[in-house]
Amino acid sequence: MEDLLHGPVPLILATLAFVYLTWRLLKPSKAPPSLRSVAILVLGDIGRSPRMMYHAESFAKIGFETFLIGYKGSQPAQSLLTLPHVHFIYLAKPPAFLRKLPFILVAPFKILQQVLTMLGALMWWMPHPPEFILVQNPPSIPTLALVFVVGRIRGSKVIIDWHNLGYSILALKLGPNHLFVRLAKMFEATFGKYAYAHLFVTRAMKDHLVKEWDLQGLKAVLHDRPPAHFHRASPSETHELFLRLSTHLPVDFLPKYSAPYSTCVTQITATAGGLDMPSLRADRPAIVVSSTSWTEDEDFSILLDALGKYEERAREVNHTSDGNDRKEQLPKLLMIVTGKGPLKTKYMREVQGLQNGKGAGNKPWEWVRCVSLFLQAEDYPLLLGSADVGVSLHSSSSALDLPMKVVDMFGCGLPVCALDFACLSELVIDGKNGLIFKDAAQLAGQLQTLLTSFPHASALETLRSTFEHELSRPSHSDISRSMLNPAATGDPYEEWSSWDENWRRVVRPLVLTDVRGDSYLSG
Repeated sequence: MEDLLHGPVPLILATLAFVYLTWRLLKPSKAPPSLRSVAILVLGDIGRSPRMMYHAESFAKIGFETFLIGYKGSQPAQSLLTLPHVHFIYLAKPPAFLRKLPFILVAPFKILQQVLTMLGALMWWMPHPPEFILVQNPPSIPTLALVFVVGRIRGSKVIIDWHNLGYSILALKLGPNHLFVRLAKMFEATFGKYAYAHLFVTRAMKDHLVKEWDLQGLKAVLHDRPPAHFHRASPSETHELFLRLSTHLPVDFLPKYSAPYSTCVTQITATAGGLDMPSLRADRPAIVVSSTSWTEDEDFSILLDALGKYEERAREVNHTSDGNDRKEQLPKLLMIVTGKGPLKTKYMREVQGLQNGKGAGNKPWEWVRCVSLFLQAEDYPLLLGSADVGVSLHSSSSALDLPMKVVDMFGCGLPVCALDFACLSELVIDGKNGLIFKDAAQLAGQLQTLLTSFPHASALETLRSTFEHELSRPSHSDISRSMLNPAATGDPYEEWSSWDENWRRVVRPLVLTDVRGDSYLSG
C-alpha cells in the first residue's frame, strides 16, 4: 500500500480535487442546450482512431451535438468534416523534450499535462455539459479517473469503450510484475468499474472483465465492423489508385507501364472504337497488404522471415519449372505495409538490407519487394480492395481484443492470413475467410499456397468465394453470415453487418432510451 503513495495516483486525485473546487466556485450559468450531446474522448490522434470516428459519425447522424476530443495529427475521415453538429476539440501535446527523458521521470509530468488539457476541454471549452462522455480505453491513465470525476460534476453518463487493457500494453515495456504495471492495473480496475455503460470489442473481453473486475452498468459487445463505403475495388478504382501511388513504388521491380494508360497492375487497351476501360494485367505482381502501428504488440520480424522464405521458394520453382507451364510458378510479390509507429525505421532498415542481399542465401531479392506507405484515409480502403492477400500480425497484449485491420480487410473482400491468438476465432475461420498461422514458416507456406499459379490461383479463389455473396450486393450493406464463426447462438456472431447497422442495433437504444438492466445488450 505504501507503494501507492509514490505513484501517479495521488497527483491525479489532488489535481482533480483542486479543479473540482475551482469549478464549483467559478462555474458559469448557461442556457440549456437545444440538442442532445456527446463528448467522445480519445487520448490519441483522432485521425488514427477509426472506431472513435465511426462513433462520432453515428452519434451525429441521430442528431447529437458531437464533440470529438483528442490530438491533432492525421486528417479525420472526410465524412466527419462535412457532417453538421460535429466539432473537434484538439488537445495540446506534451512538450517534445519529455520524450527524451526516462519513462519513470516523464510519467507524472505527462499525466498532469494530460489531466489539465482534458479537463479544460470537458469543463470549459464545451458550451454545455455533455449528456454522455464516451471514452476510449486504453489509454487508462489518466482518462478513466478524469471522466469518472467529470461525469459526477457535470451530470454526464460515462460510456467506456474497451478496446484493450491499458496495463497489459504497459507490461510489454516494463514486464508484468513492475510496480507501475501493478498500479496501472489497480487504477484501471478501480475507475473502470463504474460507468453508465461498457462496450467491448469481443465477447472474451466482456466475460473476462465482468468476472475479474465486477463491472457495473449496462454491458454490450460491439464488434468492430467496416463502414459501408469499404468494398472490393473495381479495375478503374485500382487503376486510379496505382497512378497516385506510382512514385512510391519500386519501378525497377515492377512490370513496365506507361501512365496514364497503364500501371503496374492495370492497363487500358485500345480498341477499334477507342480506349477500353481499365483491366487487370496478367503479368501483374501479387499485392499483399499489412497494416501496422509499428509497436511491440506486432512482431514484424515474422513477416520479414516469411518474405525471405517466399523469395527462396520462388527462386527455386520459377527457375526450375518449364517456362510454358506456369501451374507451379509463384508471382512477384509486392508487400505494402501501411501505418506509422515507433519501430518503423528499425524494421524498414532491415527490409532494405534483406532486399540488398543480407538474407535468402545472401542474394538480392528478385521476387519480393516490401514498401511502407502512409495513405490518405480515402485511399486506404481502395488499397485493401485492390490487394490479393492481407496479413495481420496483431497478437494482442491482453489476448482479449481483435484486430480492426482484419475487419477492414473483410469489408473489402480481402482474404487474410492472421497470426493466431486466444480470441481470433471470433473473427477468422481458418480455411474459410482466411488462414491462421503461428510462425513465419507457416505464413510463408500459406503465401506460397495462395499465390501458386497467380493470377489464376485456385486456393486464393476458394477463399475469395466466401465473399462473393457480399460482393454481389449493390449497396454493400451486408457480408455473408456464412463467413464467420458460430457463436453461442449457433449462428455467426449473431449478425455480421456494416458499422452503421451494428451501431444502430447495439448503441442507439442505449443512448436514446433510459434502459434499466442489460439483458438486451448481453451480446
